[in-house]
Amino acid sequence: MSPLTVVEQLTLLRQSLQTMSWLLILAPTYLIGSVPWGFILARARGVDIRQKGSGNIGAANAARVMGRKWGYLVFLCDFFKGFLSVKLGQLIAGFFWVDPVLAGVLAATASVIGHDFPVWLGFKGGKGIATLAGVVLGLFPPLVCVLFGAVWAAVFLLGRYTSLASISAVIALPIAAALIVAKKEADFPLLIGFCVFMAALAIWKHRSNIVRLLNGTENRFGKKPRAEDAMDTTGSKQS
Repeated sequence: MSPLTVVEQLTLLRQSLQTMSWLLILAPTYLIGSVPWGFILARARGVDIRQKGSGNIGAANAARVMGRKWGYLVFLCDFFKGFLSVKLGQLIAGFFWVDPVLAGVLAATASVIGHDFPVWLGFKGGKGIATLAGVVLGLFPPLVCVLFGAVWAAVFLLGRYTSLASISAVIALPIAAALIVAKKEADFPLLIGFCVFMAALAIWKHRSNIVRLLNGTENRFGKKPRAEDAMDTTGSKQS
């Protein structure tokens, strides 16, 4: 077998570096996303948030269990870890000369999955809405994130259901992105596909809430959850 030419050697080196770059993007952004801020902040106050309220580790349950200022803090922490993950992915992409948009999408996906399935809590996490908002701000023009938040706020104010607000916001996300991201851009299908996947994941994570919404048994925010809606000992009930 003839020795590789310089061009072939450089091509192999580039491919190896690109493979390494994807691993360097996915691993840390998953770990950043998996930091369970709701659990950590509640535990610092002597509370296991998984055993209180709805059992969810997200901002809504943190507000329900510890008060609104704690809910806001959890939201900001979860939001920021999503935003930070995208920027870290893009930074690594620049160092390895790979597609920054693809890198951002991979980092965003890993971060949200990390929040939803954190290794630190036996892969039982939250529902990813605050983290998703952070990655949307990192990936898209700010108006997409504004519309995402506006839909959430409007639906929440009308019904006081955080679950319905979240479901409505994720359904609106691909539409908002399609309206704002230029269709002529080469990355348009990738970005819209990301939004659709995130919407599907969020809706799947809210499947128990959807059942309760349809049955008229979902709790409104600010109302104490009924005993039968609290998390059971297996951790399967979350809202």
